[in-house]
Amino acid sequence: MAGPSPQSSAQLSEEMLSFTISRRPTNNIGERLGRILLKGKRAIETPNYIALTSRGIVPHLSQDNLRDHANVPGVYVALEDFIEKSPQATPPVYSLPASHKHPFRRFIALHDNALLVLGPRRAPPVLCPTANTNSGISILTSVGFGSLSNDSYIFASQALCPDITVGLADVVYGATPGLKRIERMGDRTDAWLQSHISSKRPDTSPIFAPLLPIELEQQSYYLDQLVSSHLPNISGLALYSTANIQSLPSALFDLPRLYLGEPRTPYHVLNAVSQGVDLVTIPFLSAATDAGIALAFRFPAIQPEKGKRLSLGVDMWSTAHSNSLSALQDDCDCYACTAHHRAYLQHLLVAKEMLGWVLLQIHNLRTMDMFFQGIRNAIANSTFETDVKVFERSYEAELPEKTGLGPRVRGYQFKSEGGDKKKNDIAFRVLDEKALPVQADDTRPASTNGLMNMTHDGFGDKELWGLNEDLPTSTDK
Repeated sequence: MAGPSPQSSAQLSEEMLSFTISRRPTNNIGERLGRILLKGKRAIETPNYIALTSRGIVPHLSQDNLRDHANVPGVYVALEDFIEKSPQATPPVYSLPASHKHPFRRFIALHDNALLVLGPRRAPPVLCPTANTNSGISILTSVGFGSLSNDSYIFASQALCPDITVGLADVVYGATPGLKRIERMGDRTDAWLQSHISSKRPDTSPIFAPLLPIELEQQSYYLDQLVSSHLPNISGLALYSTANIQSLPSALFDLPRLYLGEPRTPYHVLNAVSQGVDLVTIPFLSAATDAGIALAFRFPAIQPEKGKRLSLGVDMWSTAHSNSLSALQDDCDCYACTAHHRAYLQHLLVAKEMLGWVLLQIHNLRTMDMFFQGIRNAIANSTFETDVKVFERSYEAELPEKTGLGPRVRGYQFKSEGGDKKKNDIAFRVLDEKALPVQADDTRPASTNGLMNMTHDGFGDKELWGLNEDLPTSTDK
């Protein structure tokens, strides 16, 4: 790691966005410190994370709780979450009056300090059964599979005015593309980006050009076009893989890099940062919250006892917490840790109270804040590589397994396959094997004798049914 160098700034869009590298790695290979400044927004120190959303909301948090109890630097929002009515009808997201300066932010009620990044698909996306075409990509909306054309995506970018727009990319998910398919991926992505740039107005959001998850040699024509034709009109790079990031053309080094991959653990995040990524989306953050896991890792790592490894998280479903008055983490200053204890949160989860997941999400977001603050401090102190090795020795390799029943999974969050086990547990069950279902066509009033039998079989106190021993039986006249 080279020592601190004079500030070098890439003025990517003078009116809208700038990125300054304050600590540059040797030969431009490795982790780096920077700052993203968007007009009218607070600066974002990098490396940092971008929170993923579901239909514009960070899971489990209302927008006021996100504002008051979290310090999220930005959010990533997928257009496919909002266009289920298109093209048969105009989606409501396009119905706000044109007088609103930031209609998309107003539509999802996002507070002003968080960076708003618009992308075409969720991260990670649900696999679609149909392939992309020359005009657009396949998507999954809340009502089923569909398609999103590049023209429609450009219109959305201009109409919704996000802070940053990720360019449309021809990415193949769930399969390894062949040579001809790889060639089309580069050609389509280049054509779509060229069309987006040609349609760009001075007041529209900065564009992050996508880099495809294939070898750089296989997208060399597209990279040449980025450098020779598109560079003055793009403000950053959106990466779907970090495999070849260190071999990028030097002209692209000073652009901020947003990683839209699928890091499964903090180790994958640290690896992405070591490759020079500036912003990371973290799917495992909300997945841990859904599973009832309170994230518990720190960077630099807390030294464990000799011969032991620390857990990356705490399973709050465990009955071991049912009488614990300890905070989720003793060194955490989030609202959940300072105002509540483990026993209360464990009770909320067992009782299926949504507040349990709200508090967990607040804590987990704060854990990521401190994690990335530690990363930035380590880079500034030239101890990052050493601290990563200590982290690897100190913590277990994977997050704890899910043991409880999380929130119900929605249909637009996964693609069902034939014969799959149901994602959600049955909400209501017959209370006792002796209880019989009521027939839909049976309109006769229940007999008091039947009610007596039900109370005898343990279905409640007779007084609660308004019954007593003097009531006539069904055979009395």
